[in-house]
Amino acid sequence: MAGILAWFWNERFWLPHNVTWADLKNTEEATFPQAEDLYLAGPLAFCIFMVRLVFERFIARPCAVGLKIQANGPQKAQPNAILEKVFNAITKHPDEKRLEGLSKQLDWDVRTIQRWYRQRRNQEKPSTLARFCESMWRFTFYLYIFTYGVRFLKKTSWLWNTKECWYNYPNQPLTADIHYYYILELSFYLSLLFSQFTDIKRKDFLIMFVHHLATISLIIFSYVNNMVRVGTLVMCLHDAADVLIEAAKMANYAKCQILCYLLFAMFAILFISSRMGVYPIWILNTTLLESWEIVGPYPSWWVFNLLLVLLQLLHCFWSYLIVKTACRAISKGRVSKDDHSDIESSSDEDDSPPPHQKHHSSAANGTNKNGTNGYLTGSPFSYEH
Repeated sequence: MAGILAWFWNERFWLPHNVTWADLKNTEEATFPQAEDLYLAGPLAFCIFMVRLVFERFIARPCAVGLKIQANGPQKAQPNAILEKVFNAITKHPDEKRLEGLSKQLDWDVRTIQRWYRQRRNQEKPSTLARFCESMWRFTFYLYIFTYGVRFLKKTSWLWNTKECWYNYPNQPLTADIHYYYILELSFYLSLLFSQFTDIKRKDFLIMFVHHLATISLIIFSYVNNMVRVGTLVMCLHDAADVLIEAAKMANYAKCQILCYLLFAMFAILFISSRMGVYPIWILNTTLLESWEIVGPYPSWWVFNLLLVLLQLLHCFWSYLIVKTACRAISKGRVSKDDHSDIESSSDEDDSPPPHQKHHSSAANGTNKNGTNGYLTGSPFSYEH
């Protein structure tokens, strides 16, 4: 075990040439980041998750009720033992061959069975009230941590001159403000990583999982090798747009559509300008070019920048989805359900329960009951960054 730890904490990987861990030991005059500081993030992540449960139950839920957001979820599928058994034991997305077999077995129309499966899948999705509570929690945290980051960074020299991130590196003392900022952000993203398995399931689950892993890795990497100055810039930049998207989702759940459109437009502008403009020009420029000039590359420097570039690729992917959603909204005259919507929608879905016999299904037609043809007046946006 000692050999493995010695290999993992190899100074020539983590630190620049001619710098050792002994140079970064805490003294009476200065405090530096220590790897063991990060152990606090695990218990704190659990505490944040518990705070979230209390917040959603006693703060977010009453707010949702005050906004007349209903707790009931999507319409429930009509009970059917055969379909339920297939749904739970075999598949939630039957292919054409299985649909034909079920149609003969039940004497149901194929479209009726497809509708039953859609309603049954939607039945497992959380209610609008649950989604509102989740968004309000994230909005509250992002607003707090972004406000904290701005108030802290405006007093620093490296906000105005990014070369200050690398002067005298890595012998830059760790302040209490940076330590608090880092541990809180790391704890929050750890809580998101694990709660992703219990939160609302979305189609971009894997992308978000990779995003959380990349974010956590970046925080840990930058803390261990004392790249905390540039790390604070990255964290603050990313928190800005997250505040607006969660606010837009809350407005959508509360059926405040004009406010929702306005917030989403502000989010789209801020996200694309910050992630596709400021991030590469400001952040990647200093981590790739300025640090190369002042400090020079070393192994963990390459890994750190690789993670930052991976984050930029995710920015490109999300920017494409945001532009796609905005273009669709303009062409339809409303914001349609985006590619990550929480509830499935189809143009042939209606609100009536499936009938027992084929001849009862003749009333089904190509549009749903409210005539929206699969496009809603609002969209439960699920972009998270």
